[in-house]
Amino acid sequence: MAQKQGIRAAGTGGVCLIGAGPGAGDLLTLRGAQRLGQAEVVLVDELVGSEVLDYVPAHARIVRVGKRGGGKATPQDFIQRLMLRYARQGRRVVRLKGGDPLVFGRGGEELAFLGQQGIPVEVVPGISSGLAVPATLGIPVTHRHYCHGVTLVTGHTRENGEPDWAALAKTGTTLVIYMGLSRLPSICQGLLAGGLPFQTPAAVIAQGTLPGQRQVIGSLADLEARVNAAGLLAPALIVVGDVVGLAWQAAIAGTPGAKDGPAPLCPQRRVA
Repeated sequence: MAQKQGIRAAGTGGVCLIGAGPGAGDLLTLRGAQRLGQAEVVLVDELVGSEVLDYVPAHARIVRVGKRGGGKATPQDFIQRLMLRYARQGRRVVRLKGGDPLVFGRGGEELAFLGQQGIPVEVVPGISSGLAVPATLGIPVTHRHYCHGVTLVTGHTRENGEPDWAALAKTGTTLVIYMGLSRLPSICQGLLAGGLPFQTPAAVIAQGTLPGQRQVIGSLADLEARVNAAGLLAPALIVVGDVVGLAWQAAIAGTPGAKDGPAPLCPQRRVA
């Protein structure tokens, strides 16, 4: 769909997949806010920050289709057919997802489904929590002195499986793990089995960018114990890699979100 047409092509309903960003309302993109202001129906995920819904017109219908890792979720097939029904009624439909709609949000599945049904679709990217949330602590997910890149990975796969943590340990990249808090013990064990040192810096950040954000910073050896002691709950991101040690510098500099100061870490390893 042409950008200037917004979320409705001439004579038909359309769907706009919008990334709401990592949580805070003011981290929604300008285009996302504009498209929300045009919406007649909004299907919103549970992880979308409540402030984001302030951009929805009063006359629009908000349909909550909660999806939270490890909890009760609205079936994906039901969500897709609901979008299709409203679009075929000629409505301007927004599918609002946390983070970016195409990063661990099943946006790709919804995009393909709507395309097969002949429904015009616009995608409005959002700031992915995997990049934004570490930044609140001054953690650069890439740094030329400490890593060669960043890997975004989910903490679980289909059929209740898990990624190959031992293989991921050998990538030489910062690992940002979504939806992994309930499997933190096996994640840490797998990464250690793959060769990462016990002192590898690691963090868990819950409720990222929101007023209730809390974080624990430690190492692969003690991260689970620190998280349990702090009582952190999902939704949360896990960040593993030497760049996590730079959060200490951010705390000293007064970066918002790190003001309480993380625990001291072992020196980071530098790469060539």
